[in-house]
Amino acid sequence: MNISKWFAGIAILLAAPLFVSAQQGESHIGKVSGNAGAGKQLYYRYCWGCHGFRGDGSGENWMPTGSFASSPYLNIQPRNFVAATFKCRSTPTGTLPTDQDIYNSLVRGLTNSNMPSWITLTDQNRADLVAFIKTLSERWKTEKAGAEINVPAEPALTVQSIQHGKELFTKLECWKCHGPEGRGDGPSASTLTDSNDQPIRPYNFAGGSRFKCGTTNHDLYKIFMTGLDGTPMPSFADVIKPEDAWDLVHYLRTLQVSHKSPELVLWEGTKEGAEIVKAQKLHGTPTGSGVAQ
Repeated sequence: MNISKWFAGIAILLAAPLFVSAQQGESHIGKVSGNAGAGKQLYYRYCWGCHGFRGDGSGENWMPTGSFASSPYLNIQPRNFVAATFKCRSTPTGTLPTDQDIYNSLVRGLTNSNMPSWITLTDQNRADLVAFIKTLSERWKTEKAGAEINVPAEPALTVQSIQHGKELFTKLECWKCHGPEGRGDGPSASTLTDSNDQPIRPYNFAGGSRFKCGTTNHDLYKIFMTGLDGTPMPSFADVIKPEDAWDLVHYLRTLQVSHKSPELVLWEGTKEGAEIVKAQKLHGTPTGSGVAQ
């Protein structure tokens, strides 16, 4: 790389004025308002290496899957802000996220990816970044963020709820991608690609306690009902009723066999659940033989 040209390019980008609409150039998160001008400075300090100069997800830190540098590893492409297709949203599938949605991703980071939490930045910094990110896509010139979906109160946790969720997991064919035990190893798992035609793995529920877009049951419910745009994970808003979605949430929590959630504790307290969980738990050590994956 020619370092002098690189610095010259950065200087030009930072000095260039922003010609954007008011909707693009601002963000509003609670009482904090973000400004794209300030966010531009932050973007080219922290974000361009992965997301690219133009925000198209082709930064120098990303190597396309199958290239010599990335092979044989799965290297998920950074978010393409130009396309403005976001996984983590509180809005219906196909719609733009709210400012709060993008802000939440900056705070939380995205598990199982190279996107870290930017909790070290100030609230104002993150709000400014959100405002600038919106200038990278033409969609914000003509579209508004979708309306947040309604998330009804979570019903009481019962064994019957978990059992019904288990039935839905089979009926909706979630196992084809996520696997019978939720380990992300279903028969379709190796064939999946995202909207960038890059290989993508289904979520492995047994691998942790949090999800791509959050940690709570409320977050998991939203994933069902909004879908993860840009991935094979669809929205189920037109397929299942809210009470069914909550049953599915309760069952999926039991697949996180290393995380002592209320759902797992209740499930293990039944004969059926105890036998299933015992069979699903890993045995041995990660570096030894005989590990049940």
